[in-house]
Amino acid sequence: QVQLVESGGGLVQAGGSLRLSCAVAGRTDVMAWFRQVPGKEREFVAAVRWSGLSTYYADSVKGRFTISRDNAKNTVYLQMNSVRPEDTAVYYCAADDHPNTVVINRRWTYDYWGQGTQVTVSS
Repeated sequence: QVQLVESGGGLVQAGGSLRLSCAVAGRTDVMAWFRQVPGKEREFVAAVRWSGLSTYYADSVKGRFTISRDNAKNTVYLQMNSVRPEDTAVYYCAADDHPNTVVINRRWTYDYWGQGTQVTVSS
């Protein structure tokens, strides 16, 4: 069983930075961040494989957000730079415990989810 706890959300001005953390209990392979606003589907933001060497990003955040993981600390991070009002959402950490996962940007890949942390970007 995998348990995930997000932290680090809050209010930030447009153009600013924020770092989200996801504390992980249990063995995982691919870790990801998704986000959701009311009335919309939960959307993929970024993912990282266990090694930390392979990362994937949605086009909307590429060049601004960085996903990383510290397996020694059992933590996954999402560094958010140059944030925009449209980045406002609840951000969820997700985990997949199957090796060699091919599809990494779909909700159904991930079996475990955190409770979410709110990020609000003011203009």
